[in-house]
Amino acid sequence: MNVEFLATVAVIAPDPPASRKLYVDALGLPLESHGDDYHHSEQIDGCKSFGIWPLSQAAEACFGTPQWPVAKPVPQVSIEFDVVDAAAVGRAARELEQAGHELLHPPREEPWGQTVARLQSPEGAIIGISYTPMLHDKD
Repeated sequence: MNVEFLATVAVIAPDPPASRKLYVDALGLPLESHGDDYHHSEQIDGCKSFGIWPLSQAAEACFGTPQWPVAKPVPQVSIEFDVVDAAAVGRAARELEQAGHELLHPPREEPWGQTVARLQSPEGAIIGISYTPMLHDKD
């Protein structure tokens, strides 16, 4: 697997308004919303994308339900590593499974064009192996 860059870091927020108080109000990060509780920015130096990801949306993205499964550790952060193209996501997912890692979901294309497969790290973080075309266009 060849990771090209760290694409996204997002805190997983059980209480998005409380998180916005810290990251937007206190730290002054230029996070924007697109009509829901997910806030993010691609304007913070050193990070392609930083966001506040509501726990309910993380659960929906991984399991298709707004409730995080009781049998899985509740994540506090999501980190996505981008690979060269969408096909590389599939190859990376197979490589991870062959190494004994359980995927939360197989590779799939999200509505915004990102191809991603996710797993949970031993620490409980959501780890995405992704190809996000819009972030590659900025290079």
